[in-house]
Amino acid sequence: MATATGAYCYMAQGPAQQQAFAFIKPHAVTPGCEALVPEMLAAAGIEIVGDGVLSAKTIDEKQLIDTHYGAIAKRAVVQKPSELTVPAKAQVGFKKMFGLDWDEAVSSGQVYNAKDACTKLGVDGEGLDALWGTLKRDQDLIKFGGGFYCGKVNGIYVMNGFYMQMRTAYCTPGKSIHWYSIQFPEAKLSWNDFRNKVLGPTNPVDAPPTSVRGKIYSDWAKLGLAAQPDTGDNGVHASASPFEGLAERINWLGAKIEDDAFGQSLLAAGVPKQTIIDWTSDPLVAGGSLFDALEDLDRTDCLVKAVSLVGK
Repeated sequence: MATATGAYCYMAQGPAQQQAFAFIKPHAVTPGCEALVPEMLAAAGIEIVGDGVLSAKTIDEKQLIDTHYGAIAKRAVVQKPSELTVPAKAQVGFKKMFGLDWDEAVSSGQVYNAKDACTKLGVDGEGLDALWGTLKRDQDLIKFGGGFYCGKVNGIYVMNGFYMQMRTAYCTPGKSIHWYSIQFPEAKLSWNDFRNKVLGPTNPVDAPPTSVRGKIYSDWAKLGLAAQPDTGDNGVHASASPFEGLAERINWLGAKIEDDAFGQSLLAAGVPKQTIIDWTSDPLVAGGSLFDALEDLDRTDCLVKAVSLVGK
């Protein structure tokens, strides 16, 4: 197994190799899981071509987790309420639920991103998450769009109030992730099976016992975890598509498009480099999420779909 702690240039070997990026989440970085995960991947015919560890300090300083969570993190940490683009339909829903125009709520200083809400309310990420967890959908919590939520917390309106606790899990001193660059033959393992049978569904309760998430869920104590996994802390993460794998290698490992096997394939298929760069932030393309449009597609189908979306 090749190991590295810096940038990794992904060069596939053999016909139609699918490349993904995976990591053990901070709550599950234990000697038990670090032994189990590569063993289970190998048993499924998946090759680990690179792995390493990234510390909380690096993740925090380089804002790797913020880039990873994209628009969710941007709305919670980076953008101020006045910089948000809230669809007209969502604004109608906001007024119906809270009896206040969205623009008026923003101009009167009643809307906060999650980071500023922590300061306003005098709580940390865990405290805000606890308050957020008491909100009820369609009563004091409204969804504006994918990964875009507004909740009324202690008299103020907070954007994506759940995110700060998610970030804390990755940025607390002493925490880390153990990452893996992996590949597997397209003809032998579909992306859908990779995610649902090898990795397991997002909620580990639903994961097959033979999947990575299912095994960590059932053997959590023996593997050294502090608590049984749940939907958020589900042991491991893996790319949802070949394109997302590329985006994650660029973010986490500093990979270059022209040196990455799937990046090279996109360029050869006629997708401009700048378009690939723009797409890594999951913009709206053809009226929907770019990542959603490519989710669970195998390498060949993902390339075809990507080409069809250029300029849309």
